[in-house]
Amino acid sequence: MEGIAQLVTKIDGWLWGWPLVILLFGTHLYLTFRLKFIQKHIGKAIKLSVTKDELATGDVSQFSALATALAATIGTGNIVGVATAIALGGPGAVFWTWMTGVFGIATKYAESLLSVKYRVKTADGTMAGGPMYVLEYGMKNKPLAYAFAFFGSIAAFGIGNTVQANSISGMMNTQFGTPTWVTGIGLAVLTGIVIIGGVKRIASVCDKLVPFMAVFYVIGCAIILTMTFKTIPATIGLIVSNAFTGTAAVGGFAGSTIMLTARYGVARGLFSNESGLGSAPIVAAAAQTRNPVRQALVASTGTFWDTVIVCAITGITIVNTGLWNTGLNGGALTNAAFGNIPVIGPIVLTIGLLTFVFSTILGWSYYGEKCVEYLFHSKKAILPYRIIYTVAVYFGAVMSLAFVWDLADLFNGLMAIPNIISLIALSNVIVKETKDYLWDDHLDKITDEVMVELDSNMMAKSK
Repeated sequence: MEGIAQLVTKIDGWLWGWPLVILLFGTHLYLTFRLKFIQKHIGKAIKLSVTKDELATGDVSQFSALATALAATIGTGNIVGVATAIALGGPGAVFWTWMTGVFGIATKYAESLLSVKYRVKTADGTMAGGPMYVLEYGMKNKPLAYAFAFFGSIAAFGIGNTVQANSISGMMNTQFGTPTWVTGIGLAVLTGIVIIGGVKRIASVCDKLVPFMAVFYVIGCAIILTMTFKTIPATIGLIVSNAFTGTAAVGGFAGSTIMLTARYGVARGLFSNESGLGSAPIVAAAAQTRNPVRQALVASTGTFWDTVIVCAITGITIVNTGLWNTGLNGGALTNAAFGNIPVIGPIVLTIGLLTFVFSTILGWSYYGEKCVEYLFHSKKAILPYRIIYTVAVYFGAVMSLAFVWDLADLFNGLMAIPNIISLIALSNVIVKETKDYLWDDHLDKITDEVMVELDSNMMAKSK
């Protein structure tokens, strides 16, 4: 078992090194230029996200789909992940994390557009979509479709479930002495109550939870920064300068080159906002929308909020405490940085991490069950999956998960590969749809796409 764990760690380290950094960030740049800097439409996208579309078809509102995607995306990566990037790459990593978010908006837009365009309607009238359907119906490549669905169903138990539960149970034990099994039972019960109700209940909870947790965390960080406002200009200057010079060894910091700074910043940014992984488009496909471009614009705001705003604020807050060069890593650095601020710091961290973790567990449960539904061509597989997923929350809270974390990272990376292939292969489709609806100013047009319908056995037939 130890040998397998070492092998997984080695493969994971290689995959999430330069190969995926180049593949994902390169795709971000490619799609940004092909879509004529779609980022400039972020204001319009935010407006659409809070606009109810009465004439649209789908399972949940555009905002609910966005909230569910944000629930899954905003998690430990926004707090602990950013701290890890700083600890390994220095303050400059915050800049590269931010840039990943800026350019990642284009990829989140593109993958969501395809997932709505190629979504299907099941026998009970609900929507099903995501990269697996894009790969099957858009690219006509079932092997890659099955590969994505398999990797996604496994990854959900890792990054979306056990490692999230473990992070919050560990923090509750450290901060308040709460036994891990108590946290595990409480979290599992809450998870089960929500996810057994399906996507509409998940979306309903996320509608309320996501705005609260995001606003609370951002305001909390803003208060912390206000308390230390005199050093903010110097902190921002340090972040920008170190992004292009690397960081010399100081204090307990081992030092980094420009390449290492960029690598850790980009890798953590990609891990946090999930642009290119193909996860968020699964719930985007369930949205009530007139056409693929409207929902793609809404979905793209997820990366904006997650990385351009939340990750950036976390990074500035941590660097501004001056503790980044003490040799602390990941969660230890996060705890020390926020604990450095009397009273409010630990409160912001505890509530922020607790809500971020719970929301991620809910969002990824939906991703996982849709992958399982695709793999087994049946909705009957969903209930057993939900039950197993709920039980896994408890075990995640009480187990040591170094190996599981590496395994989760690995399957996350493997998810991205078939998804990126579809984005490149179908980039002409993405551009054409964007031209028809956005560039030619037809965003209010109702799509005339012929949607594939699936019978009770989930076998495709013509409409």
